Amino acid sequence: MSVSGAGSPPPSYVRTPGARFLNSLSVDRPLARYDVAGSIAHAEMLGRVGILSPSETSELVAGLRTVAREIRDGSFPWREDLEDVHTNIEVRVTELLGPVGGKLHTARSRNDQVALDERLYLRSAILDVATALLELERRLLQRADLAVDVPLPGYTHLQRAQLVSVAHWFLAHFWRFDRDLDRLIDLARRANTSPLGAGALAGSTLPIDPAYVASRLGFDGAFENSLDAVSDRDPLAEFLFDLALVAVHASSFGEEVVVFASQEFGFLERSPALGAGSSLMPQKRNPDIAELVRGKAGRAIGDLVALLTVLKGLPLAYNRDLQEDKAPVADALATVEGVVGALSELVDGMRFAPAALAAASGDAELYATDRAEALVASGVPFREAHATVTAAYAAGTPAALPTGSGSYDHDPPLALGRRASPGGPGPKAVATQIAHARERRTARSETLSSLGRKVELIEELLNEVEK
Repeated sequence: MSVSGAGSPPPSYVRTPGARFLNSLSVDRPLARYDVAGSIAHAEMLGRVGILSPSETSELVAGLRTVAREIRDGSFPWREDLEDVHTNIEVRVTELLGPVGGKLHTARSRNDQVALDERLYLRSAILDVATALLELERRLLQRADLAVDVPLPGYTHLQRAQLVSVAHWFLAHFWRFDRDLDRLIDLARRANTSPLGAGALAGSTLPIDPAYVASRLGFDGAFENSLDAVSDRDPLAEFLFDLALVAVHASSFGEEVVVFASQEFGFLERSPALGAGSSLMPQKRNPDIAELVRGKAGRAIGDLVALLTVLKGLPLAYNRDLQEDKAPVADALATVEGVVGALSELVDGMRFAPAALAAASGDAELYATDRAEALVASGVPFREAHATVTAAYAAGTPAALPTGSGSYDHDPPLALGRRASPGGPGPKAVATQIAHARERRTARSETLSSLGRKVELIEELLNEVEK
């Protein structure tokens, strides 16, 4: 029920001549449901410590859940004249409940309130990106499993170096993305501290219980220092770094796809999975997806730089500069989620060209190191073997080289079989690597299930029915 005159904003929110410039509603609206969840936990805490009566607590919680439903179904009356998401929600609660709505902000500042909202938002964002990476890992492993015996030239300095396999190549990218997953999971643990109760910067003279709010919202604990709590944006900076590195790893994958799809290499078939054709040239099939994956890394890197630039000279505690922390995070999140999703589809759809791989893998220069090691196996010092093989290749007579104590063959499948060292591209080593990767992915999945439970906790809090 609306109370006449109750919709006016509190005096602290009186519009200033710079109101339009100060308005952050366009970037902080994604925090809305987290803001309501934090407010519910805060109201419950105020009731537990006796600052609110039981009836006031119940009334506030019910009103907040009504607001949550309005936000979910799109009927919430957003007001652009109210500068942020927090003010919109508080004013709406007051419209619904009357004077008791004015008690919601007791012992709380927008400083610790927004810091809390961002932690809850970050938890969900980490889960989204990590889940997308887990799916990309699944597809990389699936492709690797089918290509253990498929030879592929390995490169250093973009020149043919030694023989590897397509499976080994897919797995190399798997481990890069798995490190990204590891960083995100570690960040979720490190960021799981509640800042609510820090107030504007110095806590409160009222008998609040930050530990209760922390527990109610699924945090491991509450802040240690109120000055630090309201100004700390380390988790957002770490998240942007993690996203930037995911984008860099994706860009590297994209670059190799672009190279492999070129006619000069011809390792990939020119299939629709790569992208579109030319609007003018009928014969073209461009690696558009890989190119755009490569190009979007710049946005993610730029978002990281943007936030670090905001943070680099700020004194304690809260400064309005921190309003600029949300846009880079939202942009990088959307960018990287799109990149990882597109890369998953590309991994599924890309097709290697067997004839081109076979021809390139038959290049005698790929086996120069193998020849040197064959000599080493018969007792020749490595530097002497290296010089002997170098001279033979320079003279164009590698076939005349002695093979040491064992037989020598540069047939690609046989050559791959010789590369049995741990972590190498030989079929047995790759099979071991795939098994380890699957175990790793299963462990990641279990960890993300635990993180998902914390995310679900917020939705449950918003939708609980009062008993």
